[in-house]
Amino acid sequence: MTEISPSARLSWSTPPAALAACAVGGLVLLAGAILTNDGPGKLLIGIGAVGLLFLTGMGLRQRPRLAVEPGDPARLVVRGLTGARYYTAPQVFRVRVVNYQRLGRRTPMLELDVDHDGEEKLLIFGRWDLGTHPEDVLEVLRVHLSR
Repeated sequence: MTEISPSARLSWSTPPAALAACAVGGLVLLAGAILTNDGPGKLLIGIGAVGLLFLTGMGLRQRPRLAVEPGDPARLVVRGLTGARYYTAPQVFRVRVVNYQRLGRRTPMLELDVDHDGEEKLLIFGRWDLGTHPEDVLEVLRVHLSR
């Protein structure tokens, strides 16, 4: 097993540059929707603008998407639209990376099985959520949650 340094990254989220690109794209589409004279085009461009701006807002609201709070015991923090959820190591049943077939290629996703209020819940994070390769996150989680 690889050694993880104490200064290793302990929180992961969508890269700020990606969120900025979504925001700029949404604003450009919004301007295009306002300036066009074509009714159906205005609707479709407006829907695209709202979608990109919503995606930007979600990404900003959920920062950091996944984090580890070191301590005794270490806690896993998962942020969603409704706020943060905290899981201790015994509440995390399984952590693994699974490759899914998406758009003709294999995409790695981090899967976490957790005890969420007495029920088992599956949490799935991709590269968009984490801002890095899921394998890198898996190693850090295994080190900090296995203590």
